[in-house]
Amino acid sequence: MAKREIKQEEIIAAIADMWELLTDEQRTLVADHLEVRRYKKNQKIYTEGEKPSHLLCLLEGKVKIYREGVGGRCQIMRVIKPVEYFAYRAWFAEEKFVTAAAAFEASIVCAIPMSVIAQLVNTNNRLAMFFIKMLAIDLGISDERTVNLTQKHIRGRLAESLLFLKESYGLEEDGATISIFLSREDLANLSNMTTSNAIRTLSLFAAEKLIAIDGRKIKLINEEELQKISRIG
Repeated sequence: MAKREIKQEEIIAAIADMWELLTDEQRTLVADHLEVRRYKKNQKIYTEGEKPSHLLCLLEGKVKIYREGVGGRCQIMRVIKPVEYFAYRAWFAEEKFVTAAAAFEASIVCAIPMSVIAQLVNTNNRLAMFFIKMLAIDLGISDERTVNLTQKHIRGRLAESLLFLKESYGLEEDGATISIFLSREDLANLSNMTTSNAIRTLSLFAAEKLIAIDGRKIKLINEEELQKISRIG
């Protein structure tokens, strides 16, 4: 199948929240440096310890931000959905990536050199505030996830992860099935548990008719009860 061409107009529409803050001259600078990158399912986008160089914006697909742990296990820190920005925090902090990123599924990413972003931020206060706000939001999400993944019991963590995925990627046309194909290993890594515990807890949720499982698809049957389990922890 031929790859769909991504037109510059589509990219500009995707980054409209940033684009509208720029002057005509700044827009020309950004347009001249836009780059489209394509990633296959499970392909790494950047790795831990790598030096950051580009602001990335997910145009199509789904991306996970994760960190390798002890014994080869990894912890999924965040998930990225269209059209969210990522890969810029380490550059502003003047450090290498402390996480890695990979595509959950075939994904298309827009890349803008951070050297260009730096030029813009230095002369555009509104754009600087835009990035400060994004960093603040990301920090809040990270803080909340840290508490959820360290203080909740297994059932609470898994319930929270299912609701987190629903909030991040939405539901399919039936209004109940989470719109992502997710391996049990990824779900476990998102929930800070072993794969065997994730499988066992999913089966219990299904037996309790809280969810229905169809391969890698998960349908939420009793979201209210899942929210209750998540809150109780």
